[in-house]
Amino acid sequence: MSGIVIVGGGLAGLFCALELAPHPVTILAAAPIGEGASSAWAQGGIAAALSEGDSAELHTRDTMIAGAGLVDEAVTRGMAQEASERVRDLLRYGVPFDRDLEGRLIQSREAAHSARRIVRVAGDRAGRAIMDALIAKVHETPSITLYEGFVAEELIVREGRIAGVVARGDHGFADRAHFFRASDVVLATGGIGALYAVTTNPPEARGIGLALAARAGAIIADPEFVQFHPTAIAIGRDPAPLATEALRGEGATLIDAHGVRFMPPLHADAELAPRDIVARGVFAQWQNGKGAFLDCRAAIGAAFDAKFPTVAAACRSAGIDPVTTPIPVMPAEHYHMGGVKTDAQGRTSVPGLWAAGEVSSTGVHGANRLASNSLLEAVVFASRIAQALKHSATDSIAPDKLTPDQRNDPPPALINALRQTMSEHVGVIRDGAGLQTALRDLAAFRRDTDDPAVHAMLDSALLITAAAFNRRESRGGHWRSDYPHASDAYAHRTFLTLNDAKAIAQEALA
Repeated sequence: MSGIVIVGGGLAGLFCALELAPHPVTILAAAPIGEGASSAWAQGGIAAALSEGDSAELHTRDTMIAGAGLVDEAVTRGMAQEASERVRDLLRYGVPFDRDLEGRLIQSREAAHSARRIVRVAGDRAGRAIMDALIAKVHETPSITLYEGFVAEELIVREGRIAGVVARGDHGFADRAHFFRASDVVLATGGIGALYAVTTNPPEARGIGLALAARAGAIIADPEFVQFHPTAIAIGRDPAPLATEALRGEGATLIDAHGVRFMPPLHADAELAPRDIVARGVFAQWQNGKGAFLDCRAAIGAAFDAKFPTVAAACRSAGIDPVTTPIPVMPAEHYHMGGVKTDAQGRTSVPGLWAAGEVSSTGVHGANRLASNSLLEAVVFASRIAQALKHSATDSIAPDKLTPDQRNDPPPALINALRQTMSEHVGVIRDGAGLQTALRDLAAFRRDTDDPAVHAMLDSALLITAAAFNRRESRGGHWRSDYPHASDAYAHRTFLTLNDAKAIAQEALA
């Protein structure tokens, strides 16, 4: 038997499976669905032009401005035009978006949006509420077969087309590899945050899907463009809790240890400037020893706990009262604009392989994602993939058991060293010498271990670092201190394979 396998239990994967119903589909999730997904941690909401005076054209324009010249306009316009329909789908699945007393959806504003177009849940709980609703629906849907605790290790390609997935899990057999035959595989594995020492992503976001696709020969797009959220709460936790951008949308300001605002001199929109600019401003404050704090006292004050309960809980758990005390913040890896290259329907360059959500690169984010476009992109492209696959959906899948082998946990010291290298040399601010150091470190780490999980992380890290070394300009989320200006010579997207990345590294270290 063969059918459709979705790898990943986050928003894109679950939404795709639900949209495929009643056609059979199998989901492989590395953790219990919802627990290992960045989607559940999203605090902002979903961008959709629903209010009077707003439009898909304005949403497209804002996205293109934030994307610094690399956004695919046609794909982005299509996404913006579908936004309202996808919000209605989520309402149909039971997502309790905030409404006013007359039943209308409440919309807030976030950085770089020209209108209030973010639909939220309980202020900062959109991601959790959306995932809870979809998880409940998945469990109620008989056409969906769910395997939790299964980590994909390899995509099988035969005669140039996807033939299945090898995944490791304990479904009846401890530490055994299973082969899931598939006519089509949808990658919905999330991002690459756990490659960095400071991230807002869950530990499962290790770039595994990116590596799997690259090893299968897929073209990777724009991997150098990594978004660092400017206001992770700096309380020494891994992952770092997030102080949502909606706080700045409500008027919160960024100040240094002396109470002085530092964003107005850096950009006309100050705290509401695009994320890359704010992240560099916050990063510079830590570099110069002045620190960075999000001051919500005047803008939100006593309403903080009611309006932003998730942020309030994180602050209070560290002994910080956000009503009376500025919140210490620092940049953290938050979102990967790059990923597996897809067309407007979610197809990759490998026949039978599809991608949706953060693992994909559709062209809508360009060099810098516009706030709250990520959840929208995930549901739009998951829906498109489902519509395309309804014609090929066949059977539910029972895995073939493969011979078990001994696997140890990946070496934590080496993983920590990898994460430090990426944060130090491929982080908020980069330069050629640092990127060469990172490439050298990645090669050394590979020699130090034969662990396949670490090698997958190293492949993803190599794609990001090699592309960053090759782009000798600064644009969006990619900032080179040795090339601090955008260049017309690089006013194009990056497309490369894993072999291309290896060749770049070899030349850089020659």
